[in-house]
Amino acid sequence: MTRNLILILCCCLCGRLPARNPDWENQLVNARCRLDARATSYSYPSAEDALSADRSRARFLSLDGVWRFHFADDVSRAPQGFEAPEYDVSAWDRIEVPSCWETSGYGYAIYTNIIYPYPNTPPYIRRDNPAGCYVRTFEVPRAWNGDRVILHFGGVYSACSVWVNGRFAGYSEDSALPAEFDVTELLREGENTLTVAVRDDTDTVPLARGKQKTKRGGIWYTPQSGIWQTVWAELVPERYIGSLLFTPELPEGRIRWQVFSAAPQGAKVSVCYQGEPVAEGGTDADGCGSAVIALEQLHLWTPETPELYDVTVTLGDDTVKSYFAMRTIGTGQDAAGHPCLLLNGQPYFHHGVLDQGYWPDGLYTAPSDEALIYDIQLMKRLGFNMLRKHIKIEPMRWYYHCDRLGMLVWQDMPSGGGRYNLLTISAPLITGIHLKDSHYRLFARTDPDGRDSFRQELEEMIRQLQNCPCIVLWVPFNEGWGQFDAKQITRLVRKLDPTRLIDHASGWHDQGVSDVRSLHVYFKPYRFRPDKKGRAVVLSEFGGYNLPVAGHTWNEKNFGYKGYQTPEALGEAVRKLYETQIIPARKAGLAADVYTQLSDVEDEVNGFVTYDRRVEKLPEALMQAIARELKGE
Repeated sequence: MTRNLILILCCCLCGRLPARNPDWENQLVNARCRLDARATSYSYPSAEDALSADRSRARFLSLDGVWRFHFADDVSRAPQGFEAPEYDVSAWDRIEVPSCWETSGYGYAIYTNIIYPYPNTPPYIRRDNPAGCYVRTFEVPRAWNGDRVILHFGGVYSACSVWVNGRFAGYSEDSALPAEFDVTELLREGENTLTVAVRDDTDTVPLARGKQKTKRGGIWYTPQSGIWQTVWAELVPERYIGSLLFTPELPEGRIRWQVFSAAPQGAKVSVCYQGEPVAEGGTDADGCGSAVIALEQLHLWTPETPELYDVTVTLGDDTVKSYFAMRTIGTGQDAAGHPCLLLNGQPYFHHGVLDQGYWPDGLYTAPSDEALIYDIQLMKRLGFNMLRKHIKIEPMRWYYHCDRLGMLVWQDMPSGGGRYNLLTISAPLITGIHLKDSHYRLFARTDPDGRDSFRQELEEMIRQLQNCPCIVLWVPFNEGWGQFDAKQITRLVRKLDPTRLIDHASGWHDQGVSDVRSLHVYFKPYRFRPDKKGRAVVLSEFGGYNLPVAGHTWNEKNFGYKGYQTPEALGEAVRKLYETQIIPARKAGLAADVYTQLSDVEDEVNGFVTYDRRVEKLPEALMQAIARELKGE
């Protein structure tokens, strides 16, 4: 049976919706009919197809490309009745998906003519709430007769409601995370209509939103709206693999694995290393879906040796290809007795850089897969072994590249809550006092529904990314922005993922329960002091020296923490910063450093590379020499 599916994704509703869908303004509702958060995977018809690692052989249909598009600057002027299959969209504009609609001139318009040093081929890679509508048609493959059809959205800013043939299919408001809906029962033979309403409130509500702001400037960036990540449909069997979880157990020389499915009994796993089979096994007969597999030889993952094991899991007619790494994260003491971070049981210094993941012609949407790879490889060339992914969740491809290329990741949760309270944020800088974050009013977290929403989104982020070996530390809160109940949040994160470290309050307003003592130091020299609680001390932000490069700036307004006019002056300043502050601190017991930042972002010109990635500001030899000294080489 051939099914023609007309996809109408209408990113249009905001403010008050009709009574049939009041979820936009209800913080108690995070989702309806949305499938559970999971690590992204693709279903294959056979183990042979899965082992090919060729996504074209998966039961997968990309919905990216050119879509029909309608924009309204306010919901009151948005199309009415858009969810009806017969709605006429023939006169609408066209837009590329995935993208933020601002980059096509809609809403907070951005017009760019960026030339990158790599292919630009997405997705490989007072402002009223606006309204936009997307339309695309496609045919479901003939082979997709039967079983179940899952619709996937990699990320939509900031909330979406889904209808199929005028019938409600689901709702999601986790803009930085994937959303999946089972639309099987809503499809009909022949032509189908899928409608998705999306609203982006930017900073007008307490939802997790990151650093976008309606009034951009300085450390605040242009709003992002629309379908900013890839969209696809997938055919899966009636009994399919929903998700996998791999937990290394190094002392025992084994990997613990778990398959999540409505009926997981009978799942089989095959493990390969560099193309050669090394182990196999199956789930327990009692149906819990959990088992362990012993590995005769352990190939440990580190940034220097990013060893990955390929794994194929089969459950009935469904086969999923994935991978895992054998590595552990912890804290301990180095040879000098200083509290430190451990990788595979050994002291390991995290030499990192702040990474915000913005692009001048795409904002949140990278111009290509090569662009994601470029940033990671550039930082490795400069001697860094860690990226702090700052207040953003990337597409899964980015984490895969970190896994295979060898890059540690500290993962921030996107910030949210009420207004950014400068007095609360800056209190530790002026007074040295760290406020208790149970004072919700001080931290702009008085809304209990908003706090519940944050907890749920945090859980979903961890479930989504838990299988990525590169992630070694979770950061729920940054600089007090939207911080609340960090002690309880730490316990929650620890319960969800006991295998990784936690920086519960990066920068300040330390509540004393995280694995590290986290400091942000700008505008003054840093001098190392051990933590009174005996925790590893990490300098989780510093530097931020800025150099505008003519022809490669966002605008004439430039922001940074200390400015320079020539590459030579910047290089000398960075060299002096590390040699007089960071390297001595490292010798005294500093466990990690995070320089601000990887690339320029809009007004901020404090990156190692310009916003368009065309000009690298510092010599590779200088940064590699600094890295070697920090590592004690």
